[in-house]
Formats: sequence, structure tokens, C-alpha cells
Amino acid sequence: MHAPTTPVQTTSVPTKIDDLRREIDEIDDAIHDLVMRRAQVAEALGGLKQDDRIALLRPASEAVTLRRLAARHTGAFPVQALTRMWREMMGALARLQGPFAVAVFAPEDRRGFWDVARDHYGSSTPMVPVNSPAAAVRAVADGTASVAVVPVPDEDDPDPWWRFLMSGDAKTPRIVARLPFCGRGNARGDDREALAIAPLPHEATGDDCTLLGIELGEDVSRGRIKDALEAAGLPTISFRSWFGRDSAEMSVHMIEIADFVGSQDPRLAAVTAALGEKLLRLTPLGGYAVPLPAPGDKKP
Repeated sequence: MHAPTTPVQTTSVPTKIDDLRREIDEIDDAIHDLVMRRAQVAEALGGLKQDDRIALLRPASEAVTLRRLAARHTGAFPVQALTRMWREMMGALARLQGPFAVAVFAPEDRRGFWDVARDHYGSSTPMVPVNSPAAAVRAVADGTASVAVVPVPDEDDPDPWWRFLMSGDAKTPRIVARLPFCGRGNARGDDREALAIAPLPHEATGDDCTLLGIELGEDVSRGRIKDALEAAGLPTISFRSWFGRDSAEMSVHMIEIADFVGSQDPRLAAVTAALGEKLLRLTPLGGYAVPLPAPGDKKP
């Protein structure tokens, strides 16, 4: 009897490795082709909207895209790395549509905001450091920057930047995003929570928060303001308050609402009626798409 023979291996391990590497090369070429095609579409869009500053930046649309990608993502590749790739591409493509620059509150002792802005708007986007949040807001208001990145306000700030947004003028910049949107990334230190401001309206994404500005000419407690908001169907998350120097009675509040609130939202009329003559101004200051959960966070 003959001993059983060992089957001959027709494909060696080195050959399999070569085949997989060739497949990776083909995938890389396909990805590159699509990136170049996307850039061509962005350039065409910029040509159609040369005089439209808001065409360069669509925070709501970008947030919806990143959420959709994160929701459909499977496999071992980290979703945070995936969204970082898209953020880098979005920043580069914005520049193809027209001039695009970011003013960042980034004094020497608070460089974390620079990192947060760089992670979000990409390595090729021009960024300019400024020494105060108000200077960043002014850069957007006068057109020298497309976006301002400023800290999420502290409760005890004696001169808050957000009060400069208390205007009904359509040209007044608005809050349009909260950063980081896709996780902390490489930000240094504790300076990692920021808001982005731009000359465009806050748009709904399906999961949003709104910042309302309320100016009062008489002393009104936070409890009464909160009751008026929640009775109108506007759930409050937080308050920031500033009291005018000229009058102990005058106050301005920025209130975070757990919902999208547009300028024509009928709930604002209900708040106006509830506060009566004490209310001098009620203005949506913008808002943001709720960021993606950080790695390890449980989805709601």
C-alpha cells in the first residue's frame, strides 16, 4: 500500500500577501479617484456661489453626514479616525469654494482651543490666533475670518463674548457648532470645549441644542425665566448671566435649550407673553448639532 500523499498547496503565503497588497493598491486608487471627483464638485459649487459666504460652510449638513457615517460604520477601524478623515476633507474642500479662514481664541496659556479648531477644520485651513473671544467674534463680523472658535462661556465671566451676539440684525454672526464634534482628538490641556461662530443661520439636524439670548430691563429671577421657557415647551439645560454696569436691574442671559429653536418658532411668542414688559429682547443666538458620543460612551 502506498502512503497517502499530502495535497500540493497551489497558493503560497507570499503569493496571498502579494494579492492582498495589490487589492489594497486598487482600493487606494479608487478612494483617491472619489476624493478627486468630490473636489471637482466642490469647485463647481464654489463657482456657482462666489458671492455667497455661507456656501463655504454647512455645519448642519456636515454633522448629518458624520452621524450617518458613524451609524453605518462596522469593523475594527476606529470610528473616531473615520470621522477625522472626513473632517480633514471637509476643511480642505471648503477652501476650494472660496476664501476660508478661522480665528481662534488661543493665548499662550490656552493652546488647547487651537488644537480643537485644527482637528475640526483641518490641517490645510488658515488659522489665526487671537487673545480674546471678543476679537475672534469681531474677525467674523468684519469678514477677516469665516469662522471664530471661542470657549464655551464660563458662568462667572465678567465680560462675556456672547452678549455681542444679542442683535436681530441678519448679518450678526451666530453660534453654529460645538467642538469637538468627533471626540477630543489631540487637544492639549483642559481647554477642549468650544463653540464655533459664523455669519450664517443655525440649521436643524434632528438632534440639536439652541442658545437663546434674553435681555430684561427689570430684575427677574432665573426661576421665573426657566418656568416661562419650560411652560412654552423649551427645556433648559444651562444659564449664563451678565448684569449691566449701568443698571442693577438690567440683565442679559444666554440659555441653552435642548431642542432646535428657529427665529420664527411659535414658542418664542409664548415666552414673550409670559415675561411681559420686563422683556426687552428675545433672540436666538444660534446653536449646534449635538456632538457624536466619545469612544466608550453608551448610545442613548
